[in-house]
Amino acid sequence: MSKPVVILAENLSPATVEALGPDFEVRQVDGTDRPALIAALADADAVLVRSATQIDAEAVSAAPNLKIVARAGVGLDNVDVSAATKAGVMVVNAPTSNIVSAAELTMAHLLASARFLGTGNSSLKEGRWERKRLTGVELYEKTLGIIGLGRIGGLVAERARAFGMRVVGYDPYISAARAAQMGVTVVDLDELVETADFLTVHMPKTPETVGMIGAEQFARMKPGVRVVNVARGGIIDEEALAEAVASGRVGGAGIDVWSQEPPEHGPLMELDAVNVTPHLGASTDEAQEKAGIAVAKSVRLALAGELVPDAVNVAGGRIDEDVRPGIPLVERLGRIAGALADTVTHLEVAVKGEIASKDVAALKLSALKGLFRDHVSVPVSYVNAPVLAEERGVSSELVTSEQADGFRNVITLTASTPTGARVSVSGTLTGPKQIQKLIEVNGFELEIPLTDNLLIFQYVDRPGVIGVFGQALGRNQINIAGMQVSRAGEGGEALSVLAVDSPVTAEVVQTVAAAADASQVAAVNLTED
Repeated sequence: MSKPVVILAENLSPATVEALGPDFEVRQVDGTDRPALIAALADADAVLVRSATQIDAEAVSAAPNLKIVARAGVGLDNVDVSAATKAGVMVVNAPTSNIVSAAELTMAHLLASARFLGTGNSSLKEGRWERKRLTGVELYEKTLGIIGLGRIGGLVAERARAFGMRVVGYDPYISAARAAQMGVTVVDLDELVETADFLTVHMPKTPETVGMIGAEQFARMKPGVRVVNVARGGIIDEEALAEAVASGRVGGAGIDVWSQEPPEHGPLMELDAVNVTPHLGASTDEAQEKAGIAVAKSVRLALAGELVPDAVNVAGGRIDEDVRPGIPLVERLGRIAGALADTVTHLEVAVKGEIASKDVAALKLSALKGLFRDHVSVPVSYVNAPVLAEERGVSSELVTSEQADGFRNVITLTASTPTGARVSVSGTLTGPKQIQKLIEVNGFELEIPLTDNLLIFQYVDRPGVIGVFGQALGRNQINIAGMQVSRAGEGGEALSVLAVDSPVTAEVVQTVAAAADASQVAAVNLTED
């Protein structure tokens, strides 16, 4: 019997091949040589890549036996996850392989900005002896503000405390108790910005976090603050940062990631107080080896038909065929719940109807994955989602009942917050094409297809509110594709869900919410980018 064929499309460490073991036929190909790659994929069961090889829809279609694409790294920019999922191909990466390397690079940039290492290096090599001009500051007894307290943020906090720093953090998805275990005092973003002597970001890049540190935040920072970004380009407004450094408001900066990569030679490149690196967060021998070993183990599991740690989709796992269509629906419901709730302490996943008699455990994993997907700095998988929940003090439970009202199957997510408030969203799949529909939000019944961009508003029911929505969105060139209104009763509260053709910025959402005097508002982007 022939062995499964595993393609190594890029140079991976010997430890990666060793971790694969003797049960596979391992072939090497240059993944940047497109014809050679396509030819090699013809009988491949698995393909391992780094960042140079493009596994797109064409590559997936050229591999009829392909069961798994494994990216030996954190990102998946070079893998078409949607095309792979449609073809039933599992996609995995190594989301924790670089966390130590990224945390250490953060500390390197903090120290470099505190002591002008970049400027001192270039100055001395150019023949100048500028000790007085390059007088820096100590980390000791300074306040470090960490925006995003996931795994990397937690490791940075641990290292900063070893330097004698006071650490404050902002993360809407971490409990005060969990932060205390990390030695971090939780504060709101405004307080963090105003009190930090050093500031570092470790958030995911989402429409809400792009530009979250901009001119307004820099204006409120302590004079001489040092700012570091090794997370995602664009979270810190690069133009505003350059102006703040030039004015002296920011005393130094370390930037490893860019809104455009490679970056243009802009003003940040001209400033001595700014240390720049070319996205080196995962560029260590150790991180590369960890990534290779991790995905090799995932390949072994996937080719054995198991549900894989670090899978970013679930095709190929041992999941009942009747349950499988609900997995993307529930992840989307989780993303909606995460947009509606501020901080979640408990998540209940209630599965009602015919599928409740099946093994629906994967639906809870999918709900947690959706809940955290837009709110943490690491890629979220079906296996690490429970770990993320535990780290943030979020408990969860799965409730099943074979009785469902109105539909064959209904899945309801109820998120509880520290204040005792509850947010609920329900969905179902309808018709032969299994159309995803949102059928309830916060007790308001409705039935609207789940499209890529949704706006949800809750407000006091009164004449003219619908017109307010239309006018405000129209002024901002946002087209409404569909809308449903659910009412609690005349004179009571109402809830509107709008399907729109394009993402809506936070500024526009707040403008519309203010105009409608909404008590709750959320903009949800459900695209798979």
